[in-house]
Amino acid sequence: MDMVQTGKFIAMLRKEHGLTQEQLGEKIGVTNKTVSRWETGAYLPPADVLLSMSELFDVSVNELLSGRRLTEKEYKKAAEDNLAQAVRASSFSLKDKIAFYKKKWLKEHMAVIILLSLCIIGALAAGVILKSSLLAFAAVVMLILCHCLINNAMMAYAEKNAYDGSGGR
Repeated sequence: MDMVQTGKFIAMLRKEHGLTQEQLGEKIGVTNKTVSRWETGAYLPPADVLLSMSELFDVSVNELLSGRRLTEKEYKKAAEDNLAQAVRASSFSLKDKIAFYKKKWLKEHMAVIILLSLCIIGALAAGVILKSSLLAFAAVVMLILCHCLINNAMMAYAEKNAYDGSGGR
């Protein structure tokens, strides 16, 4: 992915459609200066803008990133190359991705975690009030088991999403 080549291709497509930088900017919601920066190769348009330009110019995002129109034969190789470069250029490290998915999992399962916590606290309180060491011990064992199960489920979810992005879909 050559940003200068991509920029030249965007400029060519814009001109083919008879648009000024300002008119293109208005159509996709950016300033003419932003369009100029893309066309000079200083910056690459964000993904949502690439999708808008793809529809506007009737080319694929892959062609925009490649900086030229592609034949069917060239398309697959260019797609792989562009994807590999995008992944390498990703601003998120694996550690960042895992942290993100752990937080996401916790938000999605907070109600269950709170319910389990209340049950364990209730069992522990009942053991203390009733002076039942067996009930208190069972509450501590439940706490350890729940912690292990929750942590294991959260890490499995985070790693599955961080490594392959499938999310169990």
